[in-house]
Amino acid sequence: MATGARESDAFEAVVLAAGAGVRFGGGKLLAPWADGVLLDAALAAAFAAPVARVLVVTGADAEAVGGAARDFAARTGEAARLVLVHAADHAQGMGASLRTAALLLDDASQGVFVFLGDMPRVPHAMLASLAQAVRDGAAAAAPVFEGRRGHPVVIGPALLPRVRLLAGDAGARAVLDGLGPRLALIEAPDDGVLFDVDAPADLAVTPVEGRTP
Repeated sequence: MATGARESDAFEAVVLAAGAGVRFGGGKLLAPWADGVLLDAALAAAFAAPVARVLVVTGADAEAVGGAARDFAARTGEAARLVLVHAADHAQGMGASLRTAALLLDDASQGVFVFLGDMPRVPHAMLASLAQAVRDGAAAAAPVFEGRRGHPVVIGPALLPRVRLLAGDAGARAVLDGLGPRLALIEAPDDGVLFDVDAPADLAVTPVEGRTP
């Protein structure tokens, strides 16, 4: 089994990397970050999670983004766990991209982590706690920092049929909202669960040591 995965790890991960990055000016996920590109950091977090596979959803710049994902997986020894998925209707929004990946998820999985390709500072140390909350019976789990809910989220198997019906720009929030106490909220150690890159100036934020390849 690939590095980072164990026989008991029946979760899967989806990395949403289909957006055009219009507000950024284009090419956001391939912008320099640490010793690589922005997407690398999101992939590092996804592969650090207790998952059997990492499905990367491409859309805009599919060839370049897919190539970057393959390069990262190859140099980190994770090629066997990488699956590239193209969302033909990615322009409809995040929900359409997540739905495309959800249709390929293993029905026997314990749940799915949903990572955003433009969030490079996710704290790896809390990933196991999110998974455990779902193993313990929560319908889904999400990190919180100073009262604000962030990413990645973990969606349990009972909710996957709803994910497979998502449309437009309704992403994981459409599935999580309304769960009440069935949504486990896990305290995050820092604001990496909230930080995303919207504009080039955001790239000036210092990457947290140990979270990038």
